[in-house]
Amino acid sequence: MDSSIQGTKVNSINIKVTDQQLRLLDEDGKLIKQYPVSTSKYGTGNENGSEQTPLGLHRIIVKLGGAMPVNEVFIGRVPHGNLDECIERGVDLPDDVIMSRIMWLEGMEPGRNKGGYVDTYQRYIYIHGTNHEEDIGTPSSIGCIRMCNQDIVELFRLVDVGTEVLIEE
Repeated sequence: MDSSIQGTKVNSINIKVTDQQLRLLDEDGKLIKQYPVSTSKYGTGNENGSEQTPLGLHRIIVKLGGAMPVNEVFIGRVPHGNLDECIERGVDLPDDVIMSRIMWLEGMEPGRNKGGYVDTYQRYIYIHGTNHEEDIGTPSSIGCIRMCNQDIVELFRLVDVGTEVLIEE
Protein backbone atom coordinates (compact mmCIF):
# COMPACT_ATOMS: atom_id res chain seq x y z
CA MET A 1 0.00 0.00 0.00
CA ASP A 2 1.09 3.55 -0.71
CA SER A 3 2.63 4.64 2.61
CA SER A 4 1.68 8.28 1.97
CA ILE A 5 -2.00 7.45 2.39
CA GLN A 6 -1.81 5.05 5.32
CA GLY A 7 -3.79 6.45 8.21
CA THR A 8 -5.55 9.03 6.02
CA LYS A 9 -9.27 9.20 6.74
CA VAL A 10 -11.24 8.65 3.54
CA ASN A 11 -14.53 10.50 3.59
CA SER A 12 -15.94 9.64 0.17
CA ILE A 13 -15.36 8.22 -3.28
CA ASN A 14 -16.11 10.04 -6.53
CA ILE A 15 -16.28 8.07 -9.78
CA LYS A 16 -16.17 10.08 -13.01
CA VAL A 17 -17.47 7.99 -15.89
CA THR A 18 -16.15 10.36 -18.58
CA ASP A 19 -12.61 10.12 -17.10
CA GLN A 20 -12.82 6.44 -16.05
CA GLN A 21 -11.31 7.51 -12.71
CA LEU A 22 -12.14 6.77 -9.08
CA ARG A 23 -11.06 9.47 -6.66
CA LEU A 24 -10.67 9.10 -2.89
CA LEU A 25 -11.50 12.29 -1.03
CA ASP A 26 -10.88 13.36 2.56
CA GLU A 27 -13.42 15.20 4.75
CA ASP A 28 -12.41 18.53 3.17
CA GLY A 29 -13.01 17.18 -0.33
CA LYS A 30 -9.28 17.09 -1.06
CA LEU A 31 -7.96 14.38 -3.35
CA ILE A 32 -6.14 11.62 -1.48
CA LYS A 33 -5.54 9.25 -4.39
CA GLN A 34 -7.09 8.27 -7.70
CA TYR A 35 -7.30 5.01 -9.60
CA PRO A 36 -8.24 4.11 -13.17
CA VAL A 37 -11.48 2.13 -13.49
CA SER A 38 -13.78 0.68 -16.10
CA THR A 39 -17.48 1.39 -16.04
CA SER A 40 -20.12 -0.14 -18.31
CA LYS A 41 -19.57 -0.57 -22.04
CA TYR A 42 -23.33 0.20 -22.32
CA GLY A 43 -23.00 3.65 -20.76
CA THR A 44 -24.83 4.95 -17.72
CA GLY A 45 -28.33 4.21 -16.51
CA ASN A 46 -30.12 3.02 -13.45
CA GLU A 47 -32.68 0.52 -14.78
CA ASN A 48 -32.58 -3.12 -13.81
CA GLY A 49 -31.36 -5.30 -16.68
CA SER A 50 -29.68 -2.43 -18.54
CA GLU A 51 -26.11 -3.56 -17.69
CA GLN A 52 -25.32 0.16 -17.40
CA THR A 53 -23.41 1.83 -14.57
CA PRO A 54 -25.85 3.58 -12.21
CA LEU A 55 -25.44 7.28 -11.52
CA GLY A 56 -26.00 9.19 -8.31
CA LEU A 57 -25.14 8.91 -4.64
CA HIS A 58 -24.44 5.45 -3.24
CA ARG A 59 -22.72 3.95 -0.24
CA ILE A 60 -20.70 0.82 0.34
CA ILE A 61 -23.12 -1.50 2.09
CA VAL A 62 -21.06 -4.73 2.17
CA LYS A 63 -17.33 -5.50 1.81
CA LEU A 64 -16.38 -9.06 0.87
CA GLY A 65 -13.09 -10.88 0.43
CA GLY A 66 -10.83 -9.08 2.87
CA ALA A 67 -9.15 -12.28 4.04
CA MET A 68 -8.74 -13.69 0.53
CA PRO A 69 -5.57 -13.51 -1.58
CA VAL A 70 -5.26 -11.14 -4.54
CA ASN A 71 -6.78 -12.71 -7.69
CA GLU A 72 -9.32 -14.78 -5.76
CA VAL A 73 -12.32 -15.56 -8.00
CA PHE A 74 -15.82 -14.95 -6.63
CA ILE A 75 -18.90 -16.61 -8.07
CA GLY A 76 -22.14 -15.55 -6.40
CA ARG A 77 -19.92 -13.73 -3.85
CA VAL A 78 -18.37 -17.08 -2.82
CA PRO A 79 -14.57 -17.55 -3.16
CA HIS A 80 -13.50 -20.31 -5.55
CA GLY A 81 -9.68 -20.08 -5.65
CA ASN A 82 -7.44 -18.08 -7.96
CA LEU A 83 -8.10 -17.74 -11.68
CA ASP A 84 -5.54 -20.35 -12.76
CA GLU A 85 -6.91 -22.88 -10.25
CA CYS A 86 -10.46 -22.28 -11.44
CA ILE A 87 -9.47 -22.77 -15.07
CA GLU A 88 -7.50 -25.92 -14.19
CA ARG A 89 -10.50 -27.38 -12.31
CA GLY A 90 -12.85 -26.53 -15.19
CA VAL A 91 -14.95 -24.07 -13.18
CA ASP A 92 -17.57 -22.49 -15.43
CA LEU A 93 -16.46 -18.84 -15.43
CA PRO A 94 -18.33 -15.89 -16.88
CA ASP A 95 -16.43 -13.56 -19.22
CA ASP A 96 -16.58 -10.82 -16.56
CA VAL A 97 -14.95 -12.58 -13.59
CA ILE A 98 -15.27 -10.85 -10.22
CA MET A 99 -11.89 -11.01 -8.49
CA SER A 100 -9.89 -10.04 -5.40
CA ARG A 101 -12.41 -7.92 -3.46
CA ILE A 102 -16.06 -6.87 -3.65
CA MET A 103 -17.54 -3.63 -2.39
CA TRP A 104 -21.30 -3.88 -2.93
CA LEU A 105 -23.07 -0.58 -3.51
CA GLU A 106 -26.46 0.57 -2.27
CA GLY A 107 -28.23 3.51 -3.86
CA MET A 108 -29.21 6.39 -1.58
CA GLU A 109 -31.63 8.25 -3.84
CA PRO A 110 -35.17 6.77 -3.82
CA GLY A 111 -36.57 6.55 -7.34
CA ARG A 112 -33.17 7.18 -8.92
CA ASN A 113 -30.95 4.34 -7.64
CA LYS A 114 -32.88 2.97 -4.64
CA GLY A 115 -36.06 0.93 -4.73
CA GLY A 116 -38.19 -0.51 -7.47
CA TYR A 117 -36.78 -0.98 -10.95
CA VAL A 118 -33.69 1.17 -10.31
CA ASP A 119 -32.25 -0.39 -7.14
CA THR A 120 -28.44 -0.51 -7.33
CA TYR A 121 -28.19 -3.07 -4.51
CA GLN A 122 -30.72 -5.42 -6.14
CA ARG A 123 -28.79 -5.05 -9.43
CA TYR A 124 -25.64 -6.41 -7.70
CA ILE A 125 -23.52 -3.39 -8.60
CA TYR A 126 -20.03 -3.70 -7.13
CA ILE A 127 -16.63 -2.12 -7.19
CA HIS A 128 -14.43 -5.17 -7.81
CA GLY A 129 -11.26 -6.60 -9.30
CA THR A 130 -11.26 -8.15 -12.75
CA ASN A 131 -9.73 -10.66 -15.12
CA HIS A 132 -9.72 -7.89 -17.75
CA GLU A 133 -7.09 -5.53 -16.31
CA GLU A 134 -5.99 -4.66 -19.85
CA ASP A 135 -9.35 -2.88 -20.35
CA ILE A 136 -9.10 -0.69 -17.24
CA GLY A 137 -9.45 2.95 -18.27
CA THR A 138 -12.07 2.21 -20.94
CA PRO A 139 -15.79 1.51 -20.54
CA SER A 140 -15.89 -2.29 -20.71
CA SER A 141 -17.87 -3.72 -17.77
CA ILE A 142 -21.48 -4.85 -17.65
CA GLY A 143 -22.54 -2.32 -15.00
CA CYS A 144 -20.05 -2.64 -12.17
CA ILE A 145 -16.95 -0.57 -11.57
CA ARG A 146 -13.91 -2.70 -12.37
CA MET A 147 -10.46 -2.02 -10.94
CA CYS A 148 -7.01 -3.57 -11.25
CA ASN A 149 -6.68 -6.29 -8.62
CA GLN A 150 -3.86 -4.65 -6.64
CA ASP A 151 -5.80 -1.35 -6.67
CA ILE A 152 -9.03 -2.88 -5.33
CA VAL A 153 -7.07 -4.58 -2.53
CA GLU A 154 -5.58 -1.21 -1.55
CA LEU A 155 -8.90 0.62 -1.82
CA PHE A 156 -10.62 -2.08 0.23
CA ARG A 157 -8.21 -1.38 3.12
CA LEU A 158 -8.78 2.37 2.95
CA VAL A 159 -12.59 2.55 3.02
CA ASP A 160 -15.25 1.45 5.46
CA VAL A 161 -18.76 0.13 5.07
CA GLY A 162 -20.91 3.27 4.85
CA THR A 163 -18.42 5.26 2.75
CA GLU A 164 -20.36 7.37 0.24
CA VAL A 165 -19.75 6.81 -3.46
CA LEU A 166 -20.87 9.43 -5.98
CA ILE A 167 -21.01 8.15 -9.56
CA GLU A 168 -21.37 10.92 -12.11
CA GLU A 169 -20.91 11.50 -15.82
